[in-house]
Amino acid sequence: MPLLNLVSTEIENYENKHHALPDAAPSAVLAYLMDEHHLKQSDLAEELGGQSIVSAILNNKRELNTRQVKALAKRFNVSPAVFL
Repeated sequence: MPLLNLVSTEIENYENKHHALPDAAPSAVLAYLMDEHHLKQSDLAEELGGQSIVSAILNNKRELNTRQVKALAKRFNVSPAVFL
């Protein structure tokens, strides 16, 4: 058991050092996913509550709510945690 704990700790340390995920604001994550999927603000207007809301989210003037996070996670097939 001590060997298993040692190996687990070393793997965790390696992954944290070499494969750490950078912190990103939800708006930056959304902008990235929109770019990757070739989407415009109007494409997300219905899911997020209107084009002006999408714009406000992307400009950090408004935060995503729980419903929006769930909708985006489902649309992009990602964990809701990426928007938190």
